[in-house]
Amino acid sequence: MALRPGGGGVQTYARELLRELSPLISESTNLSATVQIDAVDEIPIGVRAVTRPVASGARRAAWAMVPVAGSDLFHSLDVDLPIGQGGLKISTFHDMSVFDVPWAFSRYRAAGERRLLSAALRKADVVIAVSDFTAERIFALSGRHAVVTPLAPASWATIPTEAAVTEVRRRLKLPERFVLQVGTIEPRKDVALVAEACTELSIPFLLAGSGSTGPDAPRSARGLGYVATEDLPALYSAATAVAYSSHYEGFGLPPLEAMACGAAVVASAVGALTEFADNAAVLVRKHDKASWLAALRSVVLDDDVNTALRISAPRVAARSTWTRTAEYTVDAYRTAGLSV
Repeated sequence: MALRPGGGGVQTYARELLRELSPLISESTNLSATVQIDAVDEIPIGVRAVTRPVASGARRAAWAMVPVAGSDLFHSLDVDLPIGQGGLKISTFHDMSVFDVPWAFSRYRAAGERRLLSAALRKADVVIAVSDFTAERIFALSGRHAVVTPLAPASWATIPTEAAVTEVRRRLKLPERFVLQVGTIEPRKDVALVAEACTELSIPFLLAGSGSTGPDAPRSARGLGYVATEDLPALYSAATAVAYSSHYEGFGLPPLEAMACGAAVVASAVGALTEFADNAAVLVRKHDKASWLAALRSVVLDDDVNTALRISAPRVAARSTWTRTAEYTVDAYRTAGLSV
């Protein structure tokens, strides 16, 4: 894998898993991580860095195909397995979106990623899925069974102090009440649906993340642009409701992280959300404005509902831990035949 500083769900997975894997691996087993050279500091003590040049797009994909010599087991944390890689091979699948919702990608990207996923399914000795949903999609599309290793909130996702919330409110000039969605603006996330519902409810809709101030963002939304990770807990907590209106997810880590920060979450019932949300988030079963309007109305206008979600969300999110993810991953290594 090619770990980079910052990043989204896959980067969180790589960073947190490595941190928790290291104590579980026996002293006689050497643990290495293939990382881009600017991310060496992201590697925990005790893990040797195998560096790659900083690259993106086609160049990054090409470097991902370079094998690591001398490994007894190679675990790709983001699907792709190097050409001619020796030893046992494990591949983690985060979703099967390029098969299930190809319309959400360019034709070139969808075709390329379908080839990568298909090749990994053929070559991997053990397949890992980040949710039961993704495991079910892998089986439906390939007939292969996957070991499920559910994800967890990033280590930064904690309940903020009142002082931190007050400071972020002031610095970002946040309204008293607002609905928030964090993430890249892309067709699969369908932020326009939430924007329409917020307009009818007469509550400001704020967007944070890549593209949130660009031309693809709804005109009725206010874009915050990139928000530093250290500000996210306070931003989530300050929001009256945190929305996540995705058409498709392999897991759905941002809503879980928002829950861990004490937010009142309203999210599409996709990916693993039905597996971890319990009654600590409002899940929207139909992807239409009427359903989203009803869900947001209950959370935005009913203080009792809002408070109940804020209280229960961190407790439910705390059930998901990276230690558990790492333990399931080590079990997968043993399934592959490696003594660790």
